[in-house]
Formats: sequence, C-alpha cells, structure tokens
Amino acid sequence: MPTQVIDAVLFDYGGVFTHSPFSAAAPMAEKLGLAHETLLHIIFGPYDRDTDHPWHQIERGEIGIEEARNSIKSLGREHGAEVDLFEFFGAIAAITQGMNDAMVEVARFAKAEGYRTAIVTNNIAEFSEHWRKTLPLDEMFDTVVDSSQVGMRKPDPRIFAHALECLGNVAPHRAAFLDDFQGNVDAAIELGMHGILVEPDPTEAIAKLRQLIAKS
Repeated sequence: MPTQVIDAVLFDYGGVFTHSPFSAAAPMAEKLGLAHETLLHIIFGPYDRDTDHPWHQIERGEIGIEEARNSIKSLGREHGAEVDLFEFFGAIAAITQGMNDAMVEVARFAKAEGYRTAIVTNNIAEFSEHWRKTLPLDEMFDTVVDSSQVGMRKPDPRIFAHALECLGNVAPHRAAFLDDFQGNVDAAIELGMHGILVEPDPTEAIAKLRQLIAKS
C-alpha cells in the first residue's frame, strides 16, 4: 500500500470559501482615483509581512474597528483620498455572498476521508459572529484558528505552528495549506507545509489537493 503523504488539510477562509476580499478594492480605487495597488497598500499595508499597520493590528485583535478606521483614513489622506474602511467592508459584502461550493465539497471530502482539517484565517473580531455562521464549522473542521483571537496573523509562522499543534501536533510536512494570498502560501511552504495557492477559479487548487489525498 502507498504511504499517506499528508495527515491534515488547513484552509484559509476569505478567498478560499468565498470570493477574495482583495478584489473588492478595484471599483473603490477607481472611484477614488487611486491605483488599485495603492488602495490595497493603504488598507492592508504590506500584506506579505506582519507589521504595525492598523489592518495588521486589527487582525491580531490589538485594536478595534473604529481605531483602525480612523488610522486608515489618515493613511488615505496622505494620498489625497478619503478611504473609509466601512465603505470597503460594504464592497466586500457585495461580492462575498454565498460559498464556493466546490471548495466546501473538497473540505468535506478530506474530513470524511479521515484527514484532520482546520481553518486558519486572518480575521477581525467584530466579524466573528457573522462569518462563523456561514459554514457548519464543528461539522467540517477539527479546529478554527482566528487571528483576532490568538493574537497572531499569517504570514507569521507561529500561527501555522499553533494550528498544527491544535490538530494533534501534526508535522508541517504532513499538512497541506490552501490560501488565496501568495505570501501566506510561501510562509507555509517555508515552514515545510504543502502550500497550494487558490486562484479566483479554484479548479487547479482543488485538483492539487485531491492529488495529495489520492497518494494515500
């Protein structure tokens, strides 16, 4: 019998089970007369690093949503634009209705096949009650690691180590991780995990995960 390659599958939430929140910035940038990348940097900061940018602070649960909103407004004014975080949240809500059924299906399949499963999400405490209702978390996942609750955020390798510990001390090379942001995937790979980038069309990512599972 072939040797099982992985024991666990870890999933991001936004951009994996829903549309990517990053895409919501494009129409808002056009409205404000900013380049898309400029607006992303104002709102999210250098997302492939863990810094003291207000978005990173709110994802680590260090500040509240109003403080982050005011700080990001100030950053926007440095570029001559009125960037309102609440307007951005409205744009996210408009494009993230409904679940990615194909990703839900493969997550259920992995769980049914005996793999330990987890969500590892950079999220905001004020949104917790809403997003947690969008999936039957207890049924689909063995653990949920929310950055705003654990005080760590991707790509900090500690959040991956924490999730693997919660899954029963799974070794990094025995786990797959799916995320829509390349920086987070790269961080997981550097730790030794099987990193899979989820594109807007998740077909290839799902195929790569199924290949890993098929090697069992």
